[in-house]
Amino acid sequence: MPPVVYIEDIARHDGEEVTLRGWLHNRRSSGKIHFLTVRDGTGFIQVVMSKADLGDERFAAADHLSQETSLTVTGRVRADARAKGGFEITGTGFTVVSASHDYPITPKEHGVDYLMDRRHLWIRSQRQQAVLRVRHTVIDAVREFFNSRGFTLADTPIFTPSACEGTSTLFPVQYFDDTTAYLTQSGQLYNEANAMALGKVYCFGPTFRAEKSKTRRHLTEFWMVEPEVAYADLDDTMDLAEQLVESVVARVLETRGAELTHLERKTDGLEAVRTPFPRISYDEAIGRLKGAGLPVEWGGDFGGTDETVLSSQFDRPVLVHRYPAAVKAFYMKPDPARPDLALCVDMLAPEGYGEIIGGGQRLDDYDLLLQRITDHDLPQEAFEWYLDLRRYGSVPHAGFGMGIERVVAWICGLEHVRETIPYPRLLHRLYP
Repeated sequence: MPPVVYIEDIARHDGEEVTLRGWLHNRRSSGKIHFLTVRDGTGFIQVVMSKADLGDERFAAADHLSQETSLTVTGRVRADARAKGGFEITGTGFTVVSASHDYPITPKEHGVDYLMDRRHLWIRSQRQQAVLRVRHTVIDAVREFFNSRGFTLADTPIFTPSACEGTSTLFPVQYFDDTTAYLTQSGQLYNEANAMALGKVYCFGPTFRAEKSKTRRHLTEFWMVEPEVAYADLDDTMDLAEQLVESVVARVLETRGAELTHLERKTDGLEAVRTPFPRISYDEAIGRLKGAGLPVEWGGDFGGTDETVLSSQFDRPVLVHRYPAAVKAFYMKPDPARPDLALCVDMLAPEGYGEIIGGGQRLDDYDLLLQRITDHDLPQEAFEWYLDLRRYGSVPHAGFGMGIERVVAWICGLEHVRETIPYPRLLHRLYP
């Protein structure tokens, strides 16, 4: 048998006899020729099978191969500028590994609910594979960015012992016999402790939000990377956020051009993602929104429409900083120049994709943090360990969280974040 190769490496074997192991994605016939589209998890390629090469019996058998049948194919690699990927294979033989019958996702149009119910099969499609490969590259680029800058990966708990910011947006979990735990919304508080030990850290994992939201930007389970840096302020964390996003977008443009092309993603906007990014204050953002005719008032957080209008005014992500402290978390440090504002920042992606990063400078003053815990009616006993970070060598520190799915949706130009993760969890979806 000729050597087994992957489709992604096919260019190295031009003119050679090879074996592919994969699945039949599609088939069409024209007289004495079958055109098989075969995928193997690394790519898709056309295999041309003729009666002259296969013989009457094997050629007839190939005419009955059904969609998603697993098979091995042998043939000669041939360069062809007309073929997707620049190569095709002249088939000389095949062996069925396992036949597929009545595959439910056909080339015809299917509704979203139908496809979501069959998500475990839908991810075999070329479009979904392209999205998931971009996701892989985004995650790989994030890790490389932090690892190359001396950050230490220090992951934080998924189970948390108390609903420190209220139970309305947390998922309770039975923790052994008589204890209720909660699925984490963020690793930030624990990551602050990690930063006090290791200086520059990041955690990277699943987070959970029990918000009953049905918007195209929300999942109940999503992945987030959260860096935290000791001796850092708001400007430092804005610099870091800009550099991270620039680096991630550049990596995708460099290595996933074929996937972006298949997704019909225009890359002009992505190519404009270069630092420095525009930075505007919350006050300026309010002025811009009012100027655009939106009914906004100072003091509230921004909704999806507000974010879309703001981001549309720039050709790259924009950082909005210093929101009113009243709409931000208790641990945000007040601006010394204006204590009614928090030293916080949101990064809004262009083209209507909204917030992809949120963060800021943390409260490092023990007395003020204790007062904020009291003001927010939170149980002090649940925060004793967190207060310890201010009792024993407190320093200025800052960080942020970046949602992977929102970044992937923006880079791929997707309408909804449900396509950015293999098995999305939504308000009314827990299957498959």
